[in-house]
Amino acid sequence: MTMDVHARDLRYFVAVAEELHFTRAAERLYVSQPALSKQIRALELQLGVDLFRRDRHVVALTVAGEALLPHARQVLAAWEEGAAAVESAKAEQRSALVVGMSTSPGRSGLLPAVRSRFGTAHPDATTRLRQVSWEDPTAGLADGSVDVAFVWLPLPDEKRYGWTVLAEEPRLVALPDTHPLATRAEIDFADLVDEPFLALPASAGPLRDYWLALDARAGRPPRVGAEIAGAEETYEALIAGLGICLVAAGNAPLITLGGVTTVPVRGISTSRYALAWRREDEHRPLVRAYAEACRATVTG
Repeated sequence: MTMDVHARDLRYFVAVAEELHFTRAAERLYVSQPALSKQIRALELQLGVDLFRRDRHVVALTVAGEALLPHARQVLAAWEEGAAAVESAKAEQRSALVVGMSTSPGRSGLLPAVRSRFGTAHPDATTRLRQVSWEDPTAGLADGSVDVAFVWLPLPDEKRYGWTVLAEEPRLVALPDTHPLATRAEIDFADLVDEPFLALPASAGPLRDYWLALDARAGRPPRVGAEIAGAEETYEALIAGLGICLVAAGNAPLITLGGVTTVPVRGISTSRYALAWRREDEHRPLVRAYAEACRATVTG
Protein backbone atom coordinates (compact mmCIF):
# COMPACT_ATOMS: atom_id res chain seq x y z
CA MET A 1 0.00 0.00 0.00
CA THR A 2 1.48 3.38 -1.05
CA MET A 3 0.18 6.71 0.17
CA ASP A 4 1.40 10.22 0.81
CA VAL A 5 1.31 11.32 4.44
CA HIS A 6 2.45 14.77 5.52
CA ALA A 7 5.11 15.10 8.21
CA ARG A 8 2.68 17.43 9.97
CA ASP A 9 0.16 14.57 10.30
CA LEU A 10 2.81 12.31 11.81
CA ARG A 11 3.88 15.07 14.18
CA TYR A 12 0.27 15.51 15.32
CA PHE A 13 -0.13 11.76 15.76
CA VAL A 14 3.05 11.45 17.84
CA ALA A 15 2.04 14.37 20.08
CA VAL A 16 -1.34 12.80 20.84
CA ALA A 17 0.25 9.38 21.33
CA GLU A 18 2.71 10.78 23.84
CA GLU A 19 0.25 12.99 25.69
CA LEU A 20 -2.77 10.65 25.38
CA HIS A 21 -4.80 13.83 25.68
CA PHE A 22 -6.00 15.92 22.72
CA THR A 23 -6.13 19.23 24.59
CA ARG A 24 -2.59 18.93 25.98
CA ALA A 25 -1.31 17.77 22.59
CA ALA A 26 -2.98 20.76 20.93
CA GLU A 27 -1.35 23.13 23.41
CA ARG A 28 2.04 21.49 22.76
CA LEU A 29 1.58 21.92 19.03
CA TYR A 30 0.13 25.47 19.25
CA VAL A 31 -2.99 24.48 17.33
CA SER A 32 -6.64 24.34 18.35
CA GLN A 33 -8.01 21.11 19.76
CA PRO A 34 -10.78 20.82 17.09
CA ALA A 35 -8.21 21.30 14.31
CA LEU A 36 -6.00 18.61 15.84
CA SER A 37 -8.88 16.16 16.19
CA LYS A 38 -9.91 16.80 12.61
CA GLN A 39 -6.39 16.17 11.32
CA ILE A 40 -5.99 12.94 13.30
CA ARG A 41 -9.34 11.71 11.98
CA ALA A 42 -8.26 12.53 8.42
CA LEU A 43 -5.07 10.51 8.96
CA GLU A 44 -7.09 7.56 10.25
CA LEU A 45 -9.37 7.72 7.23
CA GLN A 46 -6.36 7.82 4.93
CA LEU A 47 -4.84 4.79 6.65
CA GLY A 48 -8.17 2.99 6.92
CA VAL A 49 -7.76 2.22 10.61
CA ASP A 50 -8.37 3.82 14.01
CA LEU A 51 -5.18 4.91 15.72
CA PHE A 52 -6.79 5.87 19.04
CA ARG A 53 -9.62 4.65 21.26
CA ARG A 54 -11.53 7.65 22.55
CA ASP A 55 -14.18 8.13 25.21
CA ARG A 56 -14.98 11.00 27.56
CA HIS A 57 -12.21 10.21 29.98
CA VAL A 58 -9.57 8.13 28.19
CA VAL A 59 -7.48 8.35 25.01
CA ALA A 60 -5.47 5.21 24.27
CA LEU A 61 -3.52 3.86 21.33
CA THR A 62 -5.03 1.03 19.34
CA VAL A 63 -2.93 -1.89 18.18
CA ALA A 64 -2.47 -0.09 14.85
CA GLY A 65 -1.48 3.09 16.67
CA GLU A 66 1.09 1.19 18.72
CA ALA A 67 2.49 -0.29 15.50
CA LEU A 68 2.72 3.10 13.78
CA LEU A 69 4.29 5.07 16.64
CA PRO A 70 7.95 3.93 16.43
CA HIS A 71 7.96 4.35 12.63
CA ALA A 72 6.39 7.80 12.85
CA ARG A 73 9.11 8.81 15.31
CA GLN A 74 11.78 7.47 12.96
CA VAL A 75 10.36 9.39 10.01
CA LEU A 76 10.21 12.64 11.99
CA ALA A 77 13.74 12.14 13.31
CA ALA A 78 15.03 11.46 9.80
CA TRP A 79 13.27 14.57 8.50
CA GLU A 80 14.80 16.69 11.27
CA GLU A 81 18.23 15.33 10.37
CA GLY A 82 17.57 16.12 6.71
CA ALA A 83 16.42 19.65 7.51
CA ALA A 84 19.50 20.17 9.69
CA ALA A 85 21.71 18.95 6.85
CA VAL A 86 20.09 21.45 4.49
CA GLU A 87 20.63 24.28 6.97
CA SER A 88 24.25 23.21 7.36
CA ALA A 89 24.70 23.24 3.58
CA LYS A 90 23.13 26.69 3.38
CA ALA A 91 25.40 27.95 6.14
CA GLU A 92 28.42 26.51 4.34
CA GLN A 93 27.38 28.27 1.15
CA ARG A 94 26.98 31.52 3.05
CA SER A 95 30.43 31.13 4.59
CA ALA A 96 32.21 30.20 1.35
CA LEU A 97 33.04 32.51 -1.52
CA VAL A 98 34.07 31.25 -4.95
CA VAL A 99 36.37 33.68 -6.75
CA GLY A 100 36.69 33.43 -10.52
CA MET A 101 39.56 34.61 -12.69
CA SER A 102 40.77 34.09 -16.22
CA THR A 103 44.33 35.20 -15.51
CA SER A 104 45.95 35.39 -12.09
CA PRO A 105 45.79 38.93 -10.68
CA GLY A 106 49.50 39.11 -9.79
CA ARG A 107 49.79 42.90 -9.75
CA SER A 108 52.03 43.64 -6.75
CA GLY A 109 50.68 40.81 -4.61
CA LEU A 110 47.03 41.87 -5.00
CA LEU A 111 45.51 38.45 -4.39
CA PRO A 112 47.46 37.54 -1.22
CA ALA A 113 46.79 41.01 0.20
CA VAL A 114 43.05 40.74 -0.49
CA ARG A 115 42.98 37.25 0.98
CA SER A 116 44.68 38.51 4.14
CA ARG A 117 42.28 41.46 4.60
CA PHE A 118 39.23 39.36 3.87
CA GLY A 119 40.40 36.58 6.18
CA THR A 120 41.01 39.02 9.03
CA ALA A 121 37.50 40.45 8.69
CA HIS A 122 35.84 37.04 8.20
CA PRO A 123 38.00 34.36 9.81
CA ASP A 124 35.29 31.69 9.52
CA ALA A 125 34.75 32.24 5.80
CA THR A 126 36.58 30.27 3.13
CA THR A 127 37.49 31.32 -0.39
CA ARG A 128 37.91 29.00 -3.35
CA LEU A 129 39.63 30.12 -6.54
CA ARG A 130 38.30 28.96 -9.90
CA GLN A 131 40.26 29.39 -13.12
CA VAL A 132 38.00 30.11 -16.10
CA SER A 133 38.82 30.09 -19.82
CA TRP A 134 38.98 33.35 -21.74
CA GLU A 135 35.93 32.09 -23.63
CA ASP A 136 33.91 33.40 -20.67
CA PRO A 137 34.73 37.10 -20.19
CA THR A 138 32.73 37.13 -16.92
CA ALA A 139 35.04 34.47 -15.42
CA GLY A 140 32.12 32.39 -14.17
CA LEU A 141 29.68 35.12 -13.12
CA ALA A 142 27.32 34.58 -16.04
CA ASP A 143 26.63 30.90 -15.31
CA GLY A 144 26.62 31.34 -11.53
CA SER A 145 29.64 29.13 -10.88
CA VAL A 146 31.45 31.91 -8.99
CA ASP A 147 30.35 34.62 -6.56
CA VAL A 148 32.84 37.34 -7.52
CA ALA A 149 35.41 37.48 -10.29
CA PHE A 150 38.51 39.34 -11.39
CA VAL A 151 37.66 40.50 -14.91
CA TRP A 152 38.61 42.91 -17.65
CA LEU A 153 36.12 45.55 -18.67
CA PRO A 154 33.93 45.83 -20.63
CA LEU A 155 31.65 42.97 -19.65
CA PRO A 156 28.90 41.59 -21.88
CA ASP A 157 25.38 42.37 -20.65
CA GLU A 158 27.02 44.78 -18.24
CA LYS A 159 23.74 45.86 -16.60
CA ARG A 160 23.73 42.49 -14.81
CA TYR A 161 26.95 43.31 -12.95
CA GLY A 162 28.49 45.69 -10.51
CA TRP A 163 32.24 46.16 -10.20
CA THR A 164 35.03 48.09 -8.62
CA VAL A 165 38.06 48.98 -10.75
CA LEU A 166 41.29 47.74 -9.20
CA ALA A 167 43.83 48.83 -11.82
CA GLU A 168 44.08 50.93 -14.94
CA GLU A 169 46.98 49.85 -17.09
CA PRO A 170 48.30 50.90 -20.48
CA ARG A 171 47.80 48.44 -23.29
CA LEU A 172 51.01 47.21 -24.86
CA VAL A 173 51.44 45.37 -28.12
CA ALA A 174 53.02 41.92 -27.89
CA LEU A 175 54.96 40.74 -30.93
CA PRO A 176 57.69 38.27 -31.79
CA ASP A 177 61.23 39.53 -31.30
CA THR A 178 61.73 39.08 -35.04
CA HIS A 179 58.90 41.48 -35.95
CA PRO A 180 60.11 44.67 -37.74
CA LEU A 181 58.39 46.87 -35.13
CA ALA A 182 59.77 44.99 -32.09
CA THR A 183 62.78 47.30 -31.69
CA ARG A 184 60.74 50.50 -31.42
CA ALA A 185 60.47 52.28 -28.08
CA GLU A 186 56.82 53.12 -28.79
CA ILE A 187 54.38 52.41 -31.63
CA ASP A 188 51.43 54.38 -32.99
CA PHE A 189 48.35 52.16 -33.23
CA ALA A 190 47.90 53.44 -36.78
CA ASP A 191 51.03 51.46 -37.66
CA LEU A 192 49.38 48.26 -36.42
CA VAL A 193 45.92 48.35 -38.02
CA ASP A 194 46.94 46.20 -41.01
CA GLU A 195 48.71 43.58 -38.89
CA PRO A 196 47.07 40.20 -38.21
CA PHE A 197 45.80 40.19 -34.61
CA LEU A 198 45.22 37.39 -32.17
CA ALA A 199 41.62 37.54 -31.00
CA LEU A 200 39.63 36.26 -28.07
CA PRO A 201 36.85 33.77 -28.95
CA ALA A 202 33.65 35.27 -30.33
CA SER A 203 31.91 34.35 -27.07
CA ALA A 204 33.94 37.08 -25.36
CA GLY A 205 31.70 39.63 -27.11
CA PRO A 206 32.64 43.26 -26.38
CA LEU A 207 35.87 42.19 -24.67
CA ARG A 208 37.06 40.63 -27.92
CA ASP A 209 36.33 43.94 -29.70
CA TYR A 210 38.14 45.85 -26.98
CA TRP A 211 41.39 43.88 -27.27
CA LEU A 212 41.22 44.22 -31.04
CA ALA A 213 40.90 48.01 -30.43
CA LEU A 214 37.92 48.35 -32.75
CA ASP A 215 37.28 51.85 -31.41
CA ALA A 216 40.69 53.01 -32.71
CA ARG A 217 40.38 51.54 -36.22
CA ALA A 218 38.15 54.22 -37.75
CA GLY A 219 35.80 51.54 -39.07
CA ARG A 220 38.49 49.37 -40.64
CA PRO A 221 37.87 45.69 -39.76
CA PRO A 222 40.71 43.84 -38.04
CA ARG A 223 42.62 40.97 -39.61
CA VAL A 224 42.32 38.00 -37.27
CA GLY A 225 45.30 35.68 -37.52
CA ALA A 226 44.12 33.21 -34.86
CA GLU A 227 41.85 32.91 -31.84
CA ILE A 228 43.34 32.41 -28.40
CA ALA A 229 41.70 31.37 -25.10
CA GLY A 230 44.59 31.40 -22.65
CA ALA A 231 48.05 32.81 -21.92
CA GLU A 232 49.86 29.71 -23.15
CA GLU A 233 47.94 29.69 -26.43
CA THR A 234 48.74 33.37 -26.86
CA TYR A 235 52.46 32.82 -26.37
CA GLU A 236 52.54 29.89 -28.80
CA ALA A 237 50.60 31.86 -31.43
CA LEU A 238 52.98 34.81 -31.09
CA ILE A 239 56.05 32.60 -31.44
CA ALA A 240 54.48 30.91 -34.47
CA GLY A 241 54.00 34.32 -36.11
CA LEU A 242 50.21 33.95 -36.38
CA GLY A 243 49.65 37.51 -35.28
CA ILE A 244 50.27 40.20 -32.69
CA CYS A 245 48.04 41.20 -29.79
CA LEU A 246 47.35 43.90 -27.27
CA VAL A 247 48.03 43.06 -23.65
CA ALA A 248 47.64 44.91 -20.36
CA ALA A 249 50.94 45.97 -18.84
CA GLY A 250 50.30 43.81 -15.78
CA ASN A 251 49.86 40.72 -17.93
CA ALA A 252 52.96 41.24 -20.04
CA PRO A 253 55.09 38.85 -17.91
CA LEU A 254 52.67 36.02 -18.80
CA ILE A 255 53.70 36.05 -22.45
CA THR A 256 57.20 37.57 -22.57
CA LEU A 257 58.81 34.21 -21.85
CA GLY A 258 61.48 34.33 -24.54
CA GLY A 259 61.11 35.29 -28.17
CA VAL A 260 58.28 37.75 -27.42
CA THR A 261 58.52 41.42 -26.56
CA THR A 262 56.02 44.11 -25.61
CA VAL A 263 56.05 47.74 -26.72
CA PRO A 264 53.91 50.69 -25.51
CA VAL A 265 51.22 51.84 -27.94
CA ARG A 266 50.03 55.39 -28.59
CA GLY A 267 46.46 56.18 -29.65
CA ILE A 268 44.48 53.66 -27.59
CA SER A 269 42.87 53.83 -24.16
CA THR A 270 44.14 52.22 -20.98
CA SER A 271 42.70 48.88 -19.84
CA ARG A 272 40.61 48.46 -16.69
CA TYR A 273 40.93 45.47 -14.37
CA ALA A 274 38.08 45.01 -11.90
CA LEU A 275 36.43 42.82 -9.32
CA ALA A 276 32.86 42.16 -10.45
CA TRP A 277 29.74 40.54 -9.02
CA ARG A 278 26.13 39.95 -10.04
CA ARG A 279 23.94 42.89 -9.00
CA GLU A 280 21.47 40.51 -7.37
CA ASP A 281 24.28 39.46 -4.99
CA GLU A 282 25.65 42.88 -4.13
CA HIS A 283 24.01 42.86 -0.68
CA ARG A 284 25.43 39.47 0.31
CA PRO A 285 27.77 40.11 3.26
CA LEU A 286 30.70 38.09 1.91
CA VAL A 287 30.45 39.63 -1.56
CA ARG A 288 30.46 43.12 -0.08
CA ALA A 289 33.30 42.22 2.28
CA TYR A 290 35.47 40.82 -0.52
CA ALA A 291 34.85 43.92 -2.65
CA GLU A 292 35.76 46.13 0.29
CA ALA A 293 38.95 44.13 0.87
CA CYS A 294 39.87 44.69 -2.78
CA ARG A 295 39.20 48.45 -2.56
CA ALA A 296 41.17 48.77 0.67
CA THR A 297 44.09 46.87 -0.83
CA VAL A 298 44.42 49.05 -3.93
CA THR A 299 43.88 52.33 -2.10
CA GLY A 300 46.28 51.47 0.71
